[in-house]
Amino acid sequence: MNDDSSAYVRAVEERAPANVALAGKGVGSPKPRRAGLPVALSGLLSSKWLGLVVAVLALALPYLNSSTYIIQIGTDALIFVMLAVGLNIVVGFCGLLDLGYAAFFAIGAYASGVLSTKCGWPMIATLPVVVAASVAGGLIIGGPTLRLRSDYLAIVTLGFGEIIRITANNLDFTGGPNGLYGIPDFGDFGLRSDVAVYWVTAAVVCVAVLFSSRLGRGRIGRAWRFVRDDEDAAEAMGIHTYKVKFAAYIAGAVFGGVAGMLFAAHQTAISPPSFNFLWSALILMAVVLGGMGSTPGVVIGALAISLLPELLRGAQNWRYLIFGLLLIVIMVFRPQGLLPARAGEPKRRRRGGVA
Repeated sequence: MNDDSSAYVRAVEERAPANVALAGKGVGSPKPRRAGLPVALSGLLSSKWLGLVVAVLALALPYLNSSTYIIQIGTDALIFVMLAVGLNIVVGFCGLLDLGYAAFFAIGAYASGVLSTKCGWPMIATLPVVVAASVAGGLIIGGPTLRLRSDYLAIVTLGFGEIIRITANNLDFTGGPNGLYGIPDFGDFGLRSDVAVYWVTAAVVCVAVLFSSRLGRGRIGRAWRFVRDDEDAAEAMGIHTYKVKFAAYIAGAVFGGVAGMLFAAHQTAISPPSFNFLWSALILMAVVLGGMGSTPGVVIGALAISLLPELLRGAQNWRYLIFGLLLIVIMVFRPQGLLPARAGEPKRRRRGGVA
C-alpha cells in the first residue's frame, strides 16, 4: 500500500468515532429542532386556507351575531381592509410613499354621495362614475409627480390629500363644511338595511383582496417589486418604470374610490373632517404593521388597527394609550410586520412539473 492510500486509511480511522451511534439512533444526522410557537404561528398565518376561512367568517358574521353594534364595527373594519389593500399596491408592491391616500377615499365618497343625493341615482349606479373619478384623480396627481421619489413624492401626495379635503369644504354642491346627508344605501334586499350594506361590503372587499393578491403574483406585480427594490436597475433591464408606477397609482386610486363609495353608503352622511390626514396615517400604519407587500399581512394589520380600539373600549380613557403601546411593542419585536412578504420570486408551476 502506497503512502497516499495509507494517509487516506488513517484519515478514515480518525473520523470513524464521530460517525458511531447506537443502533436505531441514526448515524451522523443531527436531530431536527422542534418548531417553536413563532414558527407555528407564522406557518398558520401563511396558510393558503387562511384567506378562505377569514372570508367565510366575514360573510357569516350576521348569522353569528347580528347586533347593530357588531354589524357597524364589522362594516367599518371591512372598509378599512379595502383601503389598506389599495394602499399596499402603491406602497408595499411598488414602493411609492403616499401620504395623501385619503384623497381618493374622499373622491369616491363625494362622487357617489353627490350623484345619489343631488341627481337621485341609485348607489350601485354610481360605481362607474366613482371609478372614473378615481382614475381622473390619479391622472391629475400621478401624471406630473410620479417621476419624483421618496420624500418629495410623499410631500406632494400629502398636499394633494389636503387640497381635496379643502376643496370639498369650500364647494356648494358638496355641502361645504356641513357635508352631504341622506345618502341612500344599496337597498335592503328583504334584509335589515345595515346587514344588507354589510354583506355588499363583505362581498366587494373579498373580491378586492383576491384581485390584489393576483395582481401581486402576476407579471405586473413582479415589475412593481423590481421597481421597489431598485428602480435604476429595473429601468436598465427594460422596465418602463414610469408606466409601472403609474399603473400602481391608478390601481390604488380605484381601490380607494370604491372604499369611499362603501363608506358613504354605510355612514349615510359625509363631511370634510371625515377625510383628514389621520386616515392616511392609519392606513399606512396598517400596511407597515401587517407587512409591506404581503396581502394577507396587510389584511391582518388592517383588522388589528380597526378593531383593537373597540376591543380596548373597556379601558375607557386609557384605551388609546394601551393601543399605542401595543403597536410599539409589536413593531419592536416584529419590525418587518406581522406577516411580511417572502423574499424572492414565488415558484411558478409549469406543465409537467414544478419550475
